Amino acid sequence: MSERSFLDEITIRSIGVINQATLEISQGLTVLSGETGAGKTMILTALNLILGGKSDSALVRVGSERLVASGHFTVPTKMLGLFDEHGVIIEDATLILTRSVTNEGKSKATCNGIAVSANTLSNLSEFLVEVHAQAANLNIVKSSKQRELLDRFAGAIFESAFQEYTEKLTNYHYLKSQIASLRKSIDKVDQELMNLREFVGLLSRLKLQRGEYAQIDEAIGRLSNIEELRIAIEGASKAVDDDGTGALSALACARGSLESARGKDTALEDIYSGLSEGFFLIEDLRSSIASYMHGLEADPERLDYLNSRKAAIITLIKRFGGQGLPQIESDELVDKFESSSQAISDLEGGDDRLQEMESELLEIKKSLVKSAQRLTKVRNDAASQLSAAVTLEIEQLSMPHTRFSVRVESADYLALKESDFTLQGCDEISMSIATHKDGPLIPLAKAASGGEMSRLMLALEVVLAATHPVGTYVFDEVDAGVGGKAAIEVGRRLHALSRHSQVIVVTHLPQVAAWADSHYVVTKDFNGSVSQSDVRLVQGQDRIEEIARMLAGLENSSSAREHAAELLNLKELRTG
Repeated sequence: MSERSFLDEITIRSIGVINQATLEISQGLTVLSGETGAGKTMILTALNLILGGKSDSALVRVGSERLVASGHFTVPTKMLGLFDEHGVIIEDATLILTRSVTNEGKSKATCNGIAVSANTLSNLSEFLVEVHAQAANLNIVKSSKQRELLDRFAGAIFESAFQEYTEKLTNYHYLKSQIASLRKSIDKVDQELMNLREFVGLLSRLKLQRGEYAQIDEAIGRLSNIEELRIAIEGASKAVDDDGTGALSALACARGSLESARGKDTALEDIYSGLSEGFFLIEDLRSSIASYMHGLEADPERLDYLNSRKAAIITLIKRFGGQGLPQIESDELVDKFESSSQAISDLEGGDDRLQEMESELLEIKKSLVKSAQRLTKVRNDAASQLSAAVTLEIEQLSMPHTRFSVRVESADYLALKESDFTLQGCDEISMSIATHKDGPLIPLAKAASGGEMSRLMLALEVVLAATHPVGTYVFDEVDAGVGGKAAIEVGRRLHALSRHSQVIVVTHLPQVAAWADSHYVVTKDFNGSVSQSDVRLVQGQDRIEEIARMLAGLENSSSAREHAAELLNLKELRTG
């Protein structure tokens, strides 16, 4: 259990008949019982909301503004990465999922106090809880669900084969799209070649360099404003270098004034050092100013040349570029020019390249077929193992002559069609049962009764529990159509499942309730509501009384008490 998550607690407020209730859920098998309409299913409704289920204002208790459901989970360290992928940070192995719905239908979800979408809760629930109710039993008749169960059972071997198949299929479709694009290019190759060759000719003559446009623009700005720049730099030079009022003269004078006294006071020494630094810094700047002044020369011919080249670049940008900044677009023209030789080669040799790509596609398809066949083999091997394991479980659920079969129907690998390669492989999965000895296998949708389907789902979950990371299983109506010895076996197998995972069961059957490690009873008070005090953990004599009520349908039956005690002793004997 330490390697799986488990549900510690459910808190419910203002859902249906439940005013307020908190259930502390233990590890092992937990049973919820109570009379019809007492509110047992409201607990599952709350759990469904916590796990991202559809919200409905009709669930809000009459007279309340909102309902609130909260689930407290413990998550093992090995599972933290799964939650990190969904942006959920778990501290101290604790995960708290909360859902509220107002009587106006507004829903809010939080995860460890941070607002999230209901869809996020739904995604997280895949790692936390598996819920089985009548709808889940109906869902298993779908081919997609049957494939999902088989693939889950196949485990890591399937994951490896499926990943390989997916990569091959992606490569295959990518190359097909490339071939289709090339065929379209070949159809209009003459026009494209003419345009591309014209572009290459113009760029070759212009000899445009990356970053050149920005340099030209900067040089034009300088040459166009040469007089203004000269006036500015001359003013700066005079301010720094004037013999009488310049900054250098002033700093030199200040240093001279402190020269004789600076060694007599450390504070004065610091001031002197600062003045010296300023003096030498401005001395360096004087050289830079002089150099800049020397380079400021009017050059009308250079300015005309640069303006002409800038105009030529802009013309090319308008014709072959986009709508971005000129300095960016000009660099993109250079990139296009550098790749143009390959583009021309591809277009000129389009037919040759097309043949190469089609040959490559044939090789990839061969590889794809092999990976699909490997996937089929993995599924066939898993189908045999799952069929045998579930049949054995069903036999122990008082269905001794029932045979469960998983069949993998694959495409004809000698005559594959394009449509055979689906995202899930080239296989269709079907599950069938034979309900009597030597009877024919019949698809689940046609063969299984309500009770048989419930037991079949339980058998599947017992087998799958060893391969699936979900830590909590919830069963509602698992006892539909079941009674007598079969009910005892259902309870026993639920108890067996709870050795691997936490199991929560809503049941009317005393034979199932007797196997519980924890037993909660939900009752209504006189005004028809359920409060905290009406969800009770029953133990000892109280538990015998509850199982007796479930057996006899009435209270204070001494024979029912004896039968209840016998059921509880049966569990102790079989697990002792």
